[in-house]
Amino acid sequence: MTIDRIHTSHSGSLPRTPELIAANAARTLADDGFTLERTTEFESLLASSVVDLVQWQKDAGITIPGDGEYGKAMSNSVDYGAWWTYSFQRTAGLELTDFNPILADAVISEPGAIKLTSFANRRDWTRFADAYQDPESGIQLGKNATAFPSATGPISYIGQEALASDIANLKAGLDAADVQTGFITALSPGSASRIGNDYYATEEEFIYAWADVLREEYRAIVDAGLIVQVDDPSLAENWDQITPEPSIEDYRRFTQIRIEALNYALQGLPEDQVRVHVCWGSWHGPHTTDLEFRHIVDLVLGINAGSYSFEAANARHEHEWAIWQDVTLPEGKIIVPGVVSHATNVVEHPELVAQRIERFASLVGRENVIASTDCGLGGRLHPQIATAKLEALGSGARIASNRLFENSASLI
Repeated sequence: MTIDRIHTSHSGSLPRTPELIAANAARTLADDGFTLERTTEFESLLASSVVDLVQWQKDAGITIPGDGEYGKAMSNSVDYGAWWTYSFQRTAGLELTDFNPILADAVISEPGAIKLTSFANRRDWTRFADAYQDPESGIQLGKNATAFPSATGPISYIGQEALASDIANLKAGLDAADVQTGFITALSPGSASRIGNDYYATEEEFIYAWADVLREEYRAIVDAGLIVQVDDPSLAENWDQITPEPSIEDYRRFTQIRIEALNYALQGLPEDQVRVHVCWGSWHGPHTTDLEFRHIVDLVLGINAGSYSFEAANARHEHEWAIWQDVTLPEGKIIVPGVVSHATNVVEHPELVAQRIERFASLVGRENVIASTDCGLGGRLHPQIATAKLEALGSGARIASNRLFENSASLI
């Protein structure tokens, strides 16, 4: 990829079309309670929808588009959350049990180990319990939650057909839009393992089992000439799910296991085709108990990836641009900061977007910045607002490019 401008991307999920949502809702659910049938009619609609989506992204000014996670449908047709729950449909050894991470604390086998509380008992959710339960607040969670399985036997990857469809659809869209490359999201071992475990002896064994499963997905995406974006919100947002609040040192040890498992899964893959996305869960809520990025940024940079995506535009994390005054970005690495937010309906002015981009470029170098969104827009914003935000992202990147690169206007 030629670095003659500020390139643009996003964090994965984009709003589905009404037709795709309706078609997904009409699919038959298998006896396991979380796998959906794949029909010729649905696959045809999915393929054409991704082709249209790639062109839409290009028209908005996105230079590194994705498939919008269109192939990662939830069992109840809602696109928010598919980044995680799609894995249930692509992994053998899982069954529905009484475990639900929304309501149940994690079960661990190591004496004295940090234990994740249920999602419902997060410190932020507890602190603002009235707000989260208020139907008028707009921040309720779990209304469309899908069923969560547990591992009841050895897990293995069975998503080859679905993944091949995702890859073929995105490549067709890239060819039709004459775009050089794009990305497909995939789950991290640490995030995948936050379901029930009735088979593996230890938490670490379970995480590494997921690494073996997901390695196949990562490799297939890379072998297709695409970028794999590994979604790992657990690195940052597990912090809020531990009660009482742990020490920073204990949490870093807890997190390091998950990073080592991810690096194990990424072994042998070209780093320039690997992007890691870190966020703080990104639900629409106060987020007052988020961990500061400065406490784990070195751990994140220890992941064997070429680029690192993180929230940097919302009101809780925008100030953290300043950590890059003290953190040295390793040579050859790229940061992918969010410069437009999924957490507000207010559409950022392109000049503000440009200023955010230039701020990062001044600290790590213009060639080491790809402008992006904080997190996925699908399911969080009205499609018209999502469109306007991507257009603001594209416009802001052009403004920044014109100021940072000579003669860039003729290249964009």
